[in-house]
Amino acid sequence: MGSVNRVTDLLTVEANGIKHAYRVSGAPDGPPVLLLHGLGGNGADWDEAAATLAATHRVYVLDQRGHGRSDWPGEYSLELMRDDTLAFLDALGLGEVALVGHSMGALVGYLVAAGEPERITRLVLEEPPVPDPVHPRRVVPTGPADDDSCDWRAVAAVRSRLNAPDPSWWKLFAAITAPTLVVAGGAASTLSQDGMAAIADRVPDGRLVTIETGHLVHATRPAEFLAEVKAFLPVTG
Repeated sequence: MGSVNRVTDLLTVEANGIKHAYRVSGAPDGPPVLLLHGLGGNGADWDEAAATLAATHRVYVLDQRGHGRSDWPGEYSLELMRDDTLAFLDALGLGEVALVGHSMGALVGYLVAAGEPERITRLVLEEPPVPDPVHPRRVVPTGPADDDSCDWRAVAAVRSRLNAPDPSWWKLFAAITAPTLVVAGGAASTLSQDGMAAIADRVPDGRLVTIETGHLVHATRPAEFLAEVKAFLPVTG
């Protein structure tokens, strides 16, 4: 495998009818891994993880629709983000990848892995939301916020969906064929830890690891998070 791991400048590609911004790092012949950020974030959230994984992998980091430098088309749903992800892989000629997603990115990841399981070699779900109503309910914005890093309409659409999730999503986990690592943040997290354990239990080849730090595991405990992920991901193409 080559030794190149420099992060490229921000690139763009048309996929699913919109422009997607992304970054690439790592040797071109490394096994590919795609990183998906959470709601309100962008690909830069993964900078430290991408730099570490690029030593052994070809790392793709995507700004999801309505976030960062990707298009803000005004139409948002988790299903559209799933379709965007698959179209992105097609546009780059990536037949199969490992996928690491945080929060919303983890939810998009399990929709992708259940819908087209042959495309995903390994799946890492960091603090995935579960398909149950949340209490207290998430606040849904009704207009622009001061933060201009993402489209407030994307936040509204995703939070509304998470407040009233599709209970049939529970059936999706049985369709995931990729070995799956669920990374939970423990007692300090605002999300259901029991729900994450249930996801790991329902995926045929799933397991759970808890890193006691809260929702932003990869940001607040990067060394522990990356140790788990590096041990889990394949190191050959």
